[in-house]
Amino acid sequence: MASNFAVNNIRDFEFIIQEWLPTEGVFNYPQFADYYSKDDIKSVLDPVLKMCKAVIEPTNGENETHPATFADGEVTTPPSLGPLFHKLQEEGWGTSNIDNSPDAMVLPEMLNAAVWELICAANPTFMPYVLLTSGAAGLIQSFGNDELKAKFLPNMMNGTWAGTMCLTEPGAGSDVGDILSKAYPTDDPRIFKIKGNKIFITGGNNDFTENIIHLYLARIEGAKPGTSGISLFVVPKLWVNEDGSLEDNDFLNTGIEHKMGQHGSVTAALSAGENDNCRGWLLGKDPRDNEGKGEGMAQMFQMMNMARMETGHMALSCIINAFANARDNAKERVQGRLLTNPKAGRVSIINHEDIKRTLMMGKAHIEAMRAMMYRVYLAFDQRHRDPDPAVRQAANDLIDIATPLCKAYPSDEGWWLIGEAIQSYGGYGYCEEYPLSQIARDMKIYSIWEGTNYIQSMDLIGRKMNMKGGAVFGAWVQEMVDFHEANKGNEALSKEFSNLGKALDAYQAMLKALNGYTKTNMSMIPLYSRRILTASAQLFCGRQILDQAVLADKKAKEVGVEHFDYKFYTGKVAAAKYYLCNVVPNVWAVAEIVIDGDTSALDVPVDVFEY
Repeated sequence: MASNFAVNNIRDFEFIIQEWLPTEGVFNYPQFADYYSKDDIKSVLDPVLKMCKAVIEPTNGENETHPATFADGEVTTPPSLGPLFHKLQEEGWGTSNIDNSPDAMVLPEMLNAAVWELICAANPTFMPYVLLTSGAAGLIQSFGNDELKAKFLPNMMNGTWAGTMCLTEPGAGSDVGDILSKAYPTDDPRIFKIKGNKIFITGGNNDFTENIIHLYLARIEGAKPGTSGISLFVVPKLWVNEDGSLEDNDFLNTGIEHKMGQHGSVTAALSAGENDNCRGWLLGKDPRDNEGKGEGMAQMFQMMNMARMETGHMALSCIINAFANARDNAKERVQGRLLTNPKAGRVSIINHEDIKRTLMMGKAHIEAMRAMMYRVYLAFDQRHRDPDPAVRQAANDLIDIATPLCKAYPSDEGWWLIGEAIQSYGGYGYCEEYPLSQIARDMKIYSIWEGTNYIQSMDLIGRKMNMKGGAVFGAWVQEMVDFHEANKGNEALSKEFSNLGKALDAYQAMLKALNGYTKTNMSMIPLYSRRILTASAQLFCGRQILDQAVLADKKAKEVGVEHFDYKFYTGKVAAAKYYLCNVVPNVWAVAEIVIDGDTSALDVPVDVFEY
């Protein structure tokens, strides 16, 4: 298989963190002030880029040639997966955003995100093992007592043990409130016996760590029905005794899924307590002492919200790598003559108009999505560490609104965008010898993971738009209106700001129609929700990439055409122009559809779908 990791520089990360985002405050937080500054971006990311090329990319092919297998209750993973996991955990990359002590040297969230973006592009299948271990450790860090932290965190952080999140069951997929897993009290009030079955558990088993620590949702007898009665338990594959020794915990892997992509990742079916001897530690309050209310879903959402961000970001990583490969292929492949000068001879296909359009379409989406993602990662740093309560609250509001956008938009658009990158190869793109087939198959899961994108859209409309009586969402829209008003006189980007203004007007008209449907026909909400989420993300991305373009245009004029950064800055401006003129118009197209209110999909009986 041809080289799969084609990302070749970190310049856009430098622009985002050093030039565009207001990151001075973050680097001045006490946690970072003695370790990092804005000038350290290159020193952190350059070695990661080299590691991705030299160490991580070579492992990616094994996901296809040596996929995960299951026999006699045990799994076998690609041979290089375990050594790679241990290397990254031992070097601290997998837990580089977890505080394990007051003086822990951790990365700012936005810088940590850049590290993980590169690693994921080099091997998407590997990333869930790292992210899930980090997420599970983070939950124990946040909600566990000192005993549990001491028992689990050191081995999880150094790679001796891995971690997962155990939610989905055969009869309860995204509707977690219907789970059947039960927890029964023991003589120890913190330890419960666990019985149940889980499916689709990513990283649910492996052959390279001593133990796997599952963060497991179950209902204690006597707790309320639905999501409000669910509790969260630390359920290790092997029970950890007081002296640190391990013993069987009656927690079995009963099979693995045979997936479209991500072939090196173990997606496991698990059975707990078949012999009545699976045990777990309760995190948080016992619902029997809390009016039947469990804390499991609230706790799990800490992990899930960041996991949703990371899922969208992994999709973006795949999009970036797909177009980087397409770019390299287009530079190297010579075919055809230019329509405008056929006598000049054959040219590299990157010079053909449709290929340039394809690559610009990729560049514009990538830079717009990346701008959206890193704006929100900055908010994670602010919410966690800023001393000003108003700053923390504003950051929290942005995270709440933007999380479904960041999860769903890249993972929805990635499928067709990577399809366009494949198209640029011609017939070669359909062949397994070229990397985009694997990238496409690996990417598709992200629109399904962590709540399907329909669920994300209903979260946006049903919850996020109505927080504090709609005030939070209204402020989010108003910020974009204010940005447009402050910049609409920009001569270099006048058409683009005009399009943003048109999109904002259409979007607000669409919101009025949406509000009307809540009173007249609630079925219209789920009918249009996914398209509304896409339009919301395109509007937000358009605002962010235009903000970048204003700065990049200024920088280009300052440095001049001879400067080595001139092409970078003018490329940023071009990407923004493409996005505002070719993508953002979808916002008013969706608005027209929603306002028109076509109900043809609702009006027909279901038997019309027979073919």
